[in-house]
Amino acid sequence: MSNGAVAVASTPAPVSTSRLPAPLRFPLLVTLSLTLSSLLYSFSSDFTAGDLATVSRSLNKWSEVGGLIAWKTVELGVGWWGEYDSYDLASLTLLSHLPTLYLLTTFYSIRPTTVLTSLAIDLATTYIPFRLLRPLSATHNLHAPKGSVANRSIINDVPVRALTTLLAAGIYAVAVYTSFYTWLPVHLVVHFDGLRDISAAHTAALPFLIATFIPVGYAAREFLFTPATGARLHLGEIRARAFNPATATLGETVMYNLWGYSKRTRVLIKRTATLVAVSGFNTWLQTYVTIEGAEGYGAAGWSAVWATAAAVTGLVYLWVGDVEGVTN
Repeated sequence: MSNGAVAVASTPAPVSTSRLPAPLRFPLLVTLSLTLSSLLYSFSSDFTAGDLATVSRSLNKWSEVGGLIAWKTVELGVGWWGEYDSYDLASLTLLSHLPTLYLLTTFYSIRPTTVLTSLAIDLATTYIPFRLLRPLSATHNLHAPKGSVANRSIINDVPVRALTTLLAAGIYAVAVYTSFYTWLPVHLVVHFDGLRDISAAHTAALPFLIATFIPVGYAAREFLFTPATGARLHLGEIRARAFNPATATLGETVMYNLWGYSKRTRVLIKRTATLVAVSGFNTWLQTYVTIEGAEGYGAAGWSAVWATAAAVTGLVYLWVGDVEGVTN
């Protein structure tokens, strides 16, 4: 934790981008997202369906289709009830949907254009509904009041943005590269029936992987580093966190010792845990349920690579931000 002075701001009152009653916004968000997804995938089917049909598992049961829709609703709910904005959820979507698409283009010979189209649709169907129904958070809004964001000079500094993006890209690249040259090739061959080409696991070059994962690094920075570094303590939080060991109850003492971190640390821990859970489960679900020949254990191994990279990225960001001058 930083020893610097704690910056305090009164709680800002965000201006909603929607005049709809609050109880109607989340159902409308889900409806918009699912409808937009259906339309965009239908429009692109002539371009993508031929590729994907050759490796996709047939979903013949309504329970299978319903399960995927239910998980999509959960993903949107994580963003909505977690108070994420459109940039947050688009970043989380990229980090949680890319692993399965990367598997398809790397080991199933699916065209990169098909994969990029699918990823673009997934991003659009989360970003657009959220942008319509929820205002940008202060950390992503360049016009937010000056006092509403901590460390704005840091999160908007171009060299810092570039280095934190490259740092996250490097972590993900090292995680994948290490897996490629150790246990992953055998794991894929044993637990994935229908792999077309395993050579990428033996010819991968770390610099190329880092360059490939630059978008991943950007998304990780936007989802983890920027909101945590820009998080600002409000007056209500200062009062709630006031701790006097002489008068505190046992429960208050335990809670303070377990969760009495800086605002930046608490935000980063919660977001890292969310990223690990959502990225890990979505990668497992999309791999096992939608790819023909993928075993559940095989999908779990693939998802573990990405969940581990997410956890390490969060830990490294925690270390990087624990320096003098960071005021939250």
